[in-house]
Amino acid sequence: MSYDPYPPHDAYRPDDVRSSPAPYDPYDHPPLPTPPTVTYPWQPPPPPPERRRPPRRPALGNHSDLRILRGAYRRQRRVATTAALGYFCLFLGLSAFAPALMASTVTGGVPTGLLLALVQLPVTWLATALYEHTARRRVDPLADRFRKQAELDARREAAR
Repeated sequence: MSYDPYPPHDAYRPDDVRSSPAPYDPYDHPPLPTPPTVTYPWQPPPPPPERRRPPRRPALGNHSDLRILRGAYRRQRRVATTAALGYFCLFLGLSAFAPALMASTVTGGVPTGLLLALVQLPVTWLATALYEHTARRRVDPLADRFRKQAELDARREAAR
C-alpha cells in the first residue's frame, strides 16, 4: 500500500495542473466602487454638484507673497548667521594656522588671540542686533500684512 500525502478530499494537488490555483497577478485589483445610481425610475435624479464662485484673490497658502516672506526670513537668518559664525571661524582658523600671530602682543602686553576672543562677544551682539533690525524692517511688516489678509479672508468666509 502506497502512502498518498494528498487525500482525495483535498481540492488542491500540486501535481494536478487542472486544480492548481491561478498565478498571482499584481495588477488584479477588486473593482472600484461605483457611484450610487437611481434604483427606481420614479426617483428624482441626484442634485447637480454645488458650484461655488472662485475667490477673487487666490488662497493664502498658494499666494506668491508667502514665497517673498520665506525668502526675506531666509536672507535674515543667513546674514546674521554668517556674521556670527564667520567671525568665529576666522578666529578658529587664525588659532590653528597662525599661532605666531595669535601669540603676538598688542599694546599693554595683551595677546592678540585673547583680544580677538573677547571681541567675539560684541560680534555676537552685533549679529543679534542685525537680526532684530532686519526682522523689524523687512520680515515683520510682511507677516503683519499676511495676518491681516488672513483675518479678512476668514471674516469673508464666515459671512458667506
